[in-house]
Amino acid sequence: MTTVLPPPLGSPADTEHTFSRGGRELPLQVHEIGGVTDHGHLLIFGRPADNCLVRIHSRCLYGESLRSDDCDCGPELDKTLDMIQDAGAGVLIYLEQEGRGLGLLAKARGYRHSEQSGTDTFTSYEALGYPADARTYTGAAQSLYKLLVTLGIGRIQLLTNNPAKAAAVIDTGLTVTVVPLRTTALSERASDYLDAKRRHRHHWIPTDDAPWAPDLS
Repeated sequence: MTTVLPPPLGSPADTEHTFSRGGRELPLQVHEIGGVTDHGHLLIFGRPADNCLVRIHSRCLYGESLRSDDCDCGPELDKTLDMIQDAGAGVLIYLEQEGRGLGLLAKARGYRHSEQSGTDTFTSYEALGYPADARTYTGAAQSLYKLLVTLGIGRIQLLTNNPAKAAAVIDTGLTVTVVPLRTTALSERASDYLDAKRRHRHHWIPTDDAPWAPDLS
């Protein structure tokens, strides 16, 4: 049976095809987000309904394609796709915001400075004259809202540990339940990076010692 999805954002459903992963299949549509600072794509898996799973994810060449042990980006994306496949539907917003929005060269320079100075990469970025994190999520959240309106969806489960992503989506008027993405650090460096996310960007990193309890009030 072929599942035909409504064409979101006013564009034709000419990208719909079957996505296969791990022996399982889902229909998939891809739509472009044309934001200046948060350019990327909306990937709509299956037939999302009210309270569906949503992930806003920034590109990470090292963690996703090169399978680096130094961050949690690859494991987060893998877990997101596992959860969407288990649910049978969901939305992945994939943003071209490599290196926390500053690109691959800035990322490499940050790693080099971090290795030489012993500081975390957020501190290294600032020492190099970069913002600690240049990413934005407003355009992505607005594109998500437009999509969900066409599907009659007003509530979502947002897969994130990042309060900035949650705030951007909540600001659109959607009802958001934040669902933590708990992953196992692949190395000591990755563990240190998770701690730096918590200290510098106030990420909600779920652990056994610190119960995950975001305050969205």
